[in-house]
Amino acid sequence: MQTTKDIELTGTVSESASMGPGRIAGYSLAAMLPLAVIATTMWPMLDTALNDGTTSHIPLIPLVSAWFIFAERRHIFSQVSPAGKIGVLLTALGLICMAIGEFGLESLGAQNRLSISLLGLALIWTGVFGLFWGDNALKAASFPFEFLFFMIPIPSAVLDNVIRFLQVGSADTAAAMFQLSGVPFLRHGFEFALPGVTIQVAQECSGIRSTLALLIVVVLMCHLFLRTFAKKALLCILVVPLAVFKNGLRIFTLSVLSIYVNPGFLTGNLHRRGGIVFFVAALLPLILALSILRKTEGADAEL
Repeated sequence: MQTTKDIELTGTVSESASMGPGRIAGYSLAAMLPLAVIATTMWPMLDTALNDGTTSHIPLIPLVSAWFIFAERRHIFSQVSPAGKIGVLLTALGLICMAIGEFGLESLGAQNRLSISLLGLALIWTGVFGLFWGDNALKAASFPFEFLFFMIPIPSAVLDNVIRFLQVGSADTAAAMFQLSGVPFLRHGFEFALPGVTIQVAQECSGIRSTLALLIVVVLMCHLFLRTFAKKALLCILVVPLAVFKNGLRIFTLSVLSIYVNPGFLTGNLHRRGGIVFFVAALLPLILALSILRKTEGADAEL
């Protein structure tokens, strides 16, 4: 007859075996093969993307995902089960996406092909994990693998619309700040005629890079500190108005400083490297909102 102690010991051995070096080495090899294919055939596109402000974060995303899998390994690898349908399906979809990205029509454009290939890579990494450790472990590791989708460049058509939205919102916010502060101005579209200076809110001024960085930070905060989907979604939604406000504040601040202090502020260090100041200005209200949402979760639990 098997005692409780024997059962606990068996469970420990099974969990240890599931994380054994053979399985980890097999998964690492399976994960590296499609990455090698992308690096070999799409290096010019990938190199261009890594030097683009909207996609320069790509190499960091898999590292963060890997860290979360390591940090949550006790929970994840206690759910090991035989390979199931989810892993097979995701792997198959990933292979299809990689084939489209690698051999797709030139009319798709370089960025869109790279987006499809990296989507395929993320799906393969996710699906193969399910093949090695089963669907239950894959579900337990859902956040690290969902986070991988931040390494996929936004398709060009979507990115253009997002930049346009941020550009319009930033210009409108800056205009409201000029009006409230009494700074005289004339506006024509994205161009502002101010005392002694004319500025234009170009696409490069949309704040897309800092907005993406802000969203990534908030998603990590949600995973670490919130439990309910509704509150996580609410905090992520708050990123949009705060990102627009942050960028409008940046345009307003630099413009006012250039008018009343020194015109060099429009081209100086605060313009080129001062984005972190305004990033923090948007992050602090989100941290406050996070604190409030955590307290409401605690109150809900007491009920």
